[in-house]
Amino acid sequence: MTLAESHVQTSVLEDALEAARHRIEVSQAELDEARYRRDEIAAALKKEFPGSTTYSNGSVAHGDALNPLNDVDLGVVVPNADGIYGPGRRGPSELKARAAAAIRRELSPMYEDLRVEVDGHKRSILVRFRQPVTAGQPDFTADVIVAIDNPDAAGLFIPRWDAWDRSDPIEHTRLVREANAASSSRFARVVRLVKHWSRHHERPLCSWNIKALALSSVRLPGSILSGLRGWYAGAIHDLERGLTPDPAGVAEKPIRLGDDWTSRDVIAELRTALDLLDKALELERRGYPAMALEKLAQLFEDPDMFPFPPADEVKREGAALNAGRKSGELVSASSATKPIPARAWAP
Repeated sequence: MTLAESHVQTSVLEDALEAARHRIEVSQAELDEARYRRDEIAAALKKEFPGSTTYSNGSVAHGDALNPLNDVDLGVVVPNADGIYGPGRRGPSELKARAAAAIRRELSPMYEDLRVEVDGHKRSILVRFRQPVTAGQPDFTADVIVAIDNPDAAGLFIPRWDAWDRSDPIEHTRLVREANAASSSRFARVVRLVKHWSRHHERPLCSWNIKALALSSVRLPGSILSGLRGWYAGAIHDLERGLTPDPAGVAEKPIRLGDDWTSRDVIAELRTALDLLDKALELERRGYPAMALEKLAQLFEDPDMFPFPPADEVKREGAALNAGRKSGELVSASSATKPIPARAWAP
């Protein structure tokens, strides 16, 4: 049994993480609208490409969407019986243009300010509905992939500008849903928290990298607290050995790190987070819940999602800890509240 698992029945940290994850969940109304719009796009694509199939991907399909919702993802697999399209043959530009035109034609009557973009996007068609679900809030978009089957191997061919790359987004969604079911949704809850952490730390890892790493570390039911610690420890272990491979075993290249991030810097950022989490666990174990909560607040760096505990409680516990410590370095309330740099190497 790990330290994170040893006291979850009465854990203040676990309760705080439960509350935090609810604060960053997408509302049911917005999820319902996202699925509705996704289905409308899918219907338009099936009408344009008879015999095609569509699939759902991304955070809405995976059950780990964050508030505010950025986008909804789907793809269409276009029949290619004659082998006209594919590597060494025609690229995806013609198919993407047809798909974009179909989306405009079918959805414009429902969304007067609809905008469908193809140019400048490496893989997807970007659909801007510009009709927010909640007044005053930004609206989500849709990312649409036009794919073809790979007749000779697993997965699909998906666009890369006017060429094709191998991928298997259908298998990706299957793997994530399998992990969610096996872990009683613990997988999605941990992933959502880590994605939020990443957003507030200059995005060292993309959402798919976070999920791919979680597939090897968050597989069983249990507390969010132990799952979160397992994710950080597992991610450090895996990334020290190299970039994350495609969990489906199809893509030729590993999953990229965040823009302008190196492996060394990402691992340093993860170690900082794991250190804060371990300090929080140890402080709670020793009976200093306010100081423990402060460590998690420092980890997430978003007081709206994970509020800092009252300063007077932290100060009182810091004084009690210092008074009771007989050896080693003293821990003061002031040092406990020292801001943590956004990156571990920051001055």
